[in-house]
Amino acid sequence: MTAAAGGGAPVYVNCPDGPWDVVQDRFSSAGRVVVHTTWGVWAPAALLDPELRRMLGRDWPRYRQFPGTGQRLGFAASRYVMKYTVAAALEVPVQAIDFTFRPGGRPGVRGWDELSLSLAHTDELLVVAVSGTGAIGVDIERADRSIPFDLMGEEMCTPREARRLAVMPAERQRAELLRLWTLKEAYTKALGYGLRHSFSRVGFDEDAEGRTRLAAPAPDADAWTFDTHRVQDRYLVSEAHRGAPPVRAADPSAATGTSTAQDEGARDRG
Repeated sequence: MTAAAGGGAPVYVNCPDGPWDVVQDRFSSAGRVVVHTTWGVWAPAALLDPELRRMLGRDWPRYRQFPGTGQRLGFAASRYVMKYTVAAALEVPVQAIDFTFRPGGRPGVRGWDELSLSLAHTDELLVVAVSGTGAIGVDIERADRSIPFDLMGEEMCTPREARRLAVMPAERQRAELLRLWTLKEAYTKALGYGLRHSFSRVGFDEDAEGRTRLAAPAPDADAWTFDTHRVQDRYLVSEAHRGAPPVRAADPSAATGTSTAQDEGARDRG
């Protein structure tokens, strides 16, 4: 399966009945898909499902441990959205999906080791990402959330990012800091680090075409793609995906055994 350059905007799915054809088409063409929904429209489906225990499988004991009904329903809804999204992407019955948990607590799917999953939620919003072409991570935040730059800037930003944000007008600064937060969350989740990875060590730039990319000297920077979208007019959803690095043209100097000083310096930096 070949991944497209971008996975597109998150797909809204309002219930277990779909629409799943959009999810299938997106996964087939891009190799990955991000779905968003609200847990409130899925919780009744989970609550009324006579197969709830079988659907939750190994998650059933965890479901039972939640003390409140709301927590239980939120957890069940998240698992249902994940199962239905994966089943739609793979075009298999939802009953065939059995989750496993990899090191660090990341979910996987039994029998589909190449599949990468990510889940994020805040308030009533649920976001699920599925990739068959490399590691994926998603994060969401309310678009109106305020993160104080003077208090959090040094913890969240590289020195270069901090200098860039410091001269922005207040509202633009707030929006950019929030975007960087979601991007760094998504990236570290795709790596399997989560909050154990210092955000101030992860930097982002924009290329000549305005696309977000990892700042040097990040390893495999060219293999990563990033997207941020606003959904339901209230949330920012960021996605980080690691695909295969682009194939580079052969260096003509390699054939002659010669190199320039600039080439040598580039290799040292790499």
